[in-house]
Amino acid sequence: MNIDYPKLNLHTHSTYSDGRNSIKQIVKAALKTDLEYICITDHFTDSWKADHIPNLNNLDKIMRYLDEITYYQELISKENKNLTLLKGIEIDLGSSENFILNNIIPNRFDLILFEYLESLEGIAFLKKIFTYWEEKYPIFPIVGLAHFDPSFFIIRGLDTLVDFLKQYDVIIEFNSSYPQFYSPKQEIFFKKLKEYNIKVSIGCDSHHISSLRDIESAYRMIEFYNLEENLNNLVDSLDKKSPA
Repeated sequence: MNIDYPKLNLHTHSTYSDGRNSIKQIVKAALKTDLEYICITDHFTDSWKADHIPNLNNLDKIMRYLDEITYYQELISKENKNLTLLKGIEIDLGSSENFILNNIIPNRFDLILFEYLESLEGIAFLKKIFTYWEEKYPIFPIVGLAHFDPSFFIIRGLDTLVDFLKQYDVIIEFNSSYPQFYSPKQEIFFKKLKEYNIKVSIGCDSHHISSLRDIESAYRMIEFYNLEENLNNLVDSLDKKSPA
C-alpha cells in the first residue's frame, strides 16, 4: 500500500515491559524504515496484569526509561534524521487510582495511552485522573485510547463517550493488531469521530522490531472511514510536542 500521509507508529513496546527489543534496537530499526514518527509506549499497571508481564511499575524505572528515550531523541536531532521519537506510556485502566497518581507525572510524556476503557465507570475514572492532572500540572500531554473497542458504548452510551473525547481532546488509536474493532457494524462511532473532528492515531502494538512497519491496515481503515483530516490534526499536535 502506498501511504500518502505522515507515517507513524505510536504504539510500541521495549524491554522495559514486554517487548523483545531495547529502545536502542527499536530506534536503530525505525531509522531504516520510512517511519516519520514513533512512540515508545511501555506498559504501566498494578492490576492482575502486573503478575504476568514486566512493566514500568515504579518511579525509578520510569525515570530510567524516560532518560534513555531522551538520549536517543537528542542523538536523532544531532544527526538530523527524518524521525521523530516520542515519549509514551500505556496505562492499564485496571490500575488503582493512587498507583497512577503517585507514579505518573504527565508532563514528562508526549503521549499517554490508556487501555481497556470498557464502561461508563471507566470514563468517570479517567475524568478523575484528568481533573487531578490539569489542576496540578501546567502542561498536559496528548492522551488517547489504545486498541479501543467502541461496541459497548455504541449500545449504551455513545453520546457520553463522544462528549468525553471532545472535552479532553482524547485521540482514538487505529491499531492494526485489532482489526475486529473497526468493522463496518461500528460505523456509527467512526462517523461521530468525523463529525466532531476527534483526532485519530496509528499504532500496531509492536513487540518486535520486525513489526514496526505493520501499519498499512490501520491506514486503510482511516481511509475507509474518511478520517484523513483527523489524522493530520494529530500530526499537527505531535509536531508541537516534538523535541527541538
